[in-house]
Amino acid sequence: MYGVIRTINEVKYYAFITTNFDDRSNDYFFHKSDFEGHWDDLVSDFNNKLLGAIKVEFEPVKSEKGPRAKSVKRIDFPNEG
Repeated sequence: MYGVIRTINEVKYYAFITTNFDDRSNDYFFHKSDFEGHWDDLVSDFNNKLLGAIKVEFEPVKSEKGPRAKSVKRIDFPNEG
């Protein structure tokens, strides 16, 4: 599945991916440990780019707390991961 990074909490090491900016029910949570790349680079790029600029591919899974993303990979920057 594909989406873009909506928000990142760099202190608690988690982020949300959206597949639809108009509907937050399409947001997928992921932790730093689910990201296949360099977390610090992701955070830095997120803070320096426009919202929606960081595109990712991920595996959607269900969790007790709601939709979750596993195996998150950047597709906007081919050298990441």
